[in-house]
Amino acid sequence: MANLDNKVILTVAPTGAWPTKNETPFVPLQPKEIADEIYACWKAGASIAHIHVRDDEDKSSMNFDKFVETVNLIRATDCDIVINLTTSGQLGLEDEARYRHLIELKPDIASYDCGSMNWQHTSVFENSPRFLEKLGNVMQECNVKPEIEIFDAGMISNAVYYLKKGILKAPLHFQFVLGAAGGMDATVENLVFLKSLLPENCTWGALGIGKGHLPIMYTALALGGHVRVGMEDNIFYSKGVLAKSNVEFVERTKRIVNEMGKEIATPAEAREILNIQK
Repeated sequence: MANLDNKVILTVAPTGAWPTKNETPFVPLQPKEIADEIYACWKAGASIAHIHVRDDEDKSSMNFDKFVETVNLIRATDCDIVINLTTSGQLGLEDEARYRHLIELKPDIASYDCGSMNWQHTSVFENSPRFLEKLGNVMQECNVKPEIEIFDAGMISNAVYYLKKGILKAPLHFQFVLGAAGGMDATVENLVFLKSLLPENCTWGALGIGKGHLPIMYTALALGGHVRVGMEDNIFYSKGVLAKSNVEFVERTKRIVNEMGKEIATPAEAREILNIQK
């Protein structure tokens, strides 16, 4: 087994549920665009692709057919990137609509948002105990690794509860999502605090939304975590300058990681680090 202690998993989230062509003409929104962007990010060194889809009008969606088309386009190439599908691309859906694509496509990973919150101060991002139990069981049945997304500290406690109950299985993998309106701010102090709450023998990564992007990345790397970049979280390469591609974020992160004496994990190494067995 290779020594993976020095490897950093780099997730790219190219689309998300928010930015449109009005905010940036460079964000990929339809299956072919998304698949092409993910392929380019993989060639640049990304380990994982976190995938959202949009409807025909480019609005945030959990459209089953769009997921199928996007994933099949990626899998039709030589790209071996770790596929991570969202389960929260649209609010207000029935439970099954949030995990049907997992049953059909069986990605490596999928998001497991471990609690509810007031989203952007306008609506409720609901992840009820009923839904979380269903989702955890579906993921086990489909052999999909949960990426436990943490927007606030209490969500870590929820994850530990579901681990004890058998809804989640060790080793757990956490993704700290900082800077969302309604969740914890993207500060160094908050990330250090959240890391202190983690259970033993887990893996974790972090991201900062908007201006918190780089401070959270540097802190995560300094603390031994993994990182996520992409237009889902931040459309600006620098202040007032739009990124022209998600590849720009991947390439910059690779340089930063290398300057810190570490290396980006290949998709195969990322699967090994996360104990993904397919």
